[in-house]
Amino acid sequence: MAGKLRYWKEKSGRFYARVAVPERLRPYLDEPRTELIEALGSDRRIALREHSAAVARLQREIATAERKANLNSAEVRGAIFPLSAQEMAAHHYQGRLSFDEELRNDVRYASIGLDDMLVGELRDAIAGKLPDDRLHALAGGWIEHYRRQGNTNVTRPSDAWRSLARALCIAEFEALSRVVERDEGDFSGTVGHPFLANFDTISEKPEPVSLSNLWTDYLASRVQAGFIRDGGKRQEPVLKNLRRFLKHDDASRITKKDLLSWRDHLLNVCQLSPTTVSGIYLSTIRSLFKWAHENDRLSENVAASVRQPKPRRTQGRERGFTDVEALAVLRASLAHQPKANQFGFVRETSHMTAAKRWAPLLCAFSGARISEITQLRKQDIRQEGDNWIMRITPDAGTVKAGGWRDVPLHRQIIVLGFINFVNAADDGPLFHGASDPEKYATASASVSDELAKWLRRSKIAPEGVQPNHAWRHRLKTTARELGISDRVIDAIQGHAGRTAGDGYGDVTLKAKVKAIDALPDYDLSR
Repeated sequence: MAGKLRYWKEKSGRFYARVAVPERLRPYLDEPRTELIEALGSDRRIALREHSAAVARLQREIATAERKANLNSAEVRGAIFPLSAQEMAAHHYQGRLSFDEELRNDVRYASIGLDDMLVGELRDAIAGKLPDDRLHALAGGWIEHYRRQGNTNVTRPSDAWRSLARALCIAEFEALSRVVERDEGDFSGTVGHPFLANFDTISEKPEPVSLSNLWTDYLASRVQAGFIRDGGKRQEPVLKNLRRFLKHDDASRITKKDLLSWRDHLLNVCQLSPTTVSGIYLSTIRSLFKWAHENDRLSENVAASVRQPKPRRTQGRERGFTDVEALAVLRASLAHQPKANQFGFVRETSHMTAAKRWAPLLCAFSGARISEITQLRKQDIRQEGDNWIMRITPDAGTVKAGGWRDVPLHRQIIVLGFINFVNAADDGPLFHGASDPEKYATASASVSDELAKWLRRSKIAPEGVQPNHAWRHRLKTTARELGISDRVIDAIQGHAGRTAGDGYGDVTLKAKVKAIDALPDYDLSR
C-alpha cells in the first residue's frame, strides 16, 4: 500500500471514506455515531476518484449537525475538517465533471457553448495576473463553499487565500477542458496541469509502525490475558530473525511477498524444519499481525494466508510405552546412581539425580507433562486426609492449559519413598536449582531435555517414542482399558474437554483419587 489519504479507510480489500464526528455534534445526527463511513468499493482507482466527493457528502452531514447545534449560525469556527488546496481542487474538478455528466442527459445542454471571457479570466488567475477583487469575483464563491464545509479558514487578503483561489481556478479550467473534449466525443481526457495530474497517486506517507513496539504491546496484552507466561522468550528469536531479514523495523512496509520470501529463507538458508517454520515462526507472526490489524495498528493483515505445510507424520508404532518398555524405564530410573570421574568427583547435580529417579515415576502415574513435574516445588506436595496430593501450578513455572490442578499421588509412589525425599528436601524446587521464580520455567525445561537425552543415550527409551511424552499416551491407554472416564483422566492430565458438555460439572478430588487408585502397580522387582 503506497499510503493513506486523509479520511480514508481500507479493510478486507475494500475502501471507504471515513470522517470522525466531533463529540459535541454526535447527538445532532439522525443516528448518533462516532464516525461517518461511505463505502467506495473494491477497485482502488475508482475509490480514489470517488473519495473526495464522498468526504464532502459526509462533511455536509456533520455541517448540518453543527447548524442544528447552533454552533455555526454565521461563521465556521476554524477548519474542523481541513483539506489541502490540492484536495479541494481535486474535489472541485471531480464535482464539475460529475455535474457535466448529469447535464448531458438533457438534450438542450449540447447547445450551450463556453464563455471565452471566463476561460481567459481563468488563465490569468492561474498565471497570478488577477488582483484580489477580480480573483474574488471569480473564485470567492468556491472558497466560501469549502469554508462553510469546514475545509478551510483562509481569509482575504492573504497568500493562503490567493493560493487556494488559484488552485480552484486550475480545477475549473481543467474541468472546462474536459467538457470541450467531451463535446467532440472524446471521453478519455486526462488532467494536464501538474498540480492535479498525479493526484490519484499522491498520498500522505503513512507513519512508520515499529515492529518492535507492536511486539511489545502485543506481548503485554497476551501476558495480561494469561498467555505466554514465559514472557515471549520462545518467540523473541522469531522477531529478531524477521527484522534481520527485512533490514528494517517498519511493520507498515511489510508485504505478503516479504513474508513468503522470509519463509523460504527460513527453510532454505536457515535450514529450519517445515514444522518449526509453521508452528513457531509463521504462527507467531500471524498472531502478531492479526492482533495489530484488529486493534487498528495496521490497515491490513498481510500475514493471514502465509503458511507452510507440515510433513505428514507417519507412525510406525504406538506412541506410548509398552508394558515391557515402561518397566525398563522405571527400573533404570529407580536404580540410577550418578557416576564419579577418575578423581571421585560427581558432576551431576543432586537435583538432576532426583529428577532421574522420581520424574519418570510421577509421569507414569499422573500422565503430566514432563516440565510440569520437573518444576514441582516442596510446597506443591501436601497431604489431605489419607491422600498425598501434588499441585501442578503456573506459579512453579508454566502450565500449558494455563490453570492449576491437583493430582493425587499413587500408592506405589508413596511406598517407594517419595514423601521421605520431599520432607528431606530444602524449600523451593525439587528437581532444579533455580532460585529466581522468573527462571523456574527455563530451568525445569532444561532438566526435562536432559532427562530425554539420558533415556536415549542409555538406549532405555526405544526409537520412535518421545521418552517423556510417552507416559501421557500410556496413561490414557491404561485408563481406557480399566474403564476410567476420559473426562476424569483429562482433568488429571490437564487436557481440555473435547465437547461443550465436558465443561459442565466438576471433576472432584475424590473422583481423581478413585481413578488413580485403580491404576495397577508396576512390578519393579528384578
